[in-house]
Amino acid sequence: MHFPVVPLDAGLLDINGTLIAEIIAFLLMLGVLARWVYPPIIKAAEARQLQIKQQLEQAEKARKEAEARLQGAQEEIQRARLQAGQIIEQANRAAERIQQEAQEKAREEARRIVEGASRDIDAERQRAIHAIRLQMADIVTGAVRRIVGESLDGERHRQLIEAAIEQVEKEPSASQ
Repeated sequence: MHFPVVPLDAGLLDINGTLIAEIIAFLLMLGVLARWVYPPIIKAAEARQLQIKQQLEQAEKARKEAEARLQGAQEEIQRARLQAGQIIEQANRAAERIQQEAQEKAREEARRIVEGASRDIDAERQRAIHAIRLQMADIVTGAVRRIVGESLDGERHRQLIEAAIEQVEKEPSASQ
């Protein structure tokens, strides 16, 4: 079965009923889409665009806050380091001061001990000199008694001997 071939004579545009119906249907479809379909879609797209814009602004704000917090934390760390350095410096100075004070106290104690020992030595020396004088006076008195053969007053002899000893001490050769 063959269908006969019918030549079509068509120009650029043949206006017929079908074309008009299609144009009316197209326009009706555009009207329905423009009135009820496109506004919710556009509204949803604008809402989504606004939401994205807000999220970007929030992200930028959060980034700036994070940078500010980071800067603040770095400044706080720097202040803490400076404060720690100052504390260490103060501790070192205090340690040096305590060490110097301890050395000064030790020197003072040593000086005091030396002075005390010098006083003790001088006192002991004076006691020894006094004891030697007394012994010398007794020895000289005994020798004079034997030589003179007479008994003089013991107190008078001591006075004479003390005077002689003092005279001997005043001579330059006796001080050595």
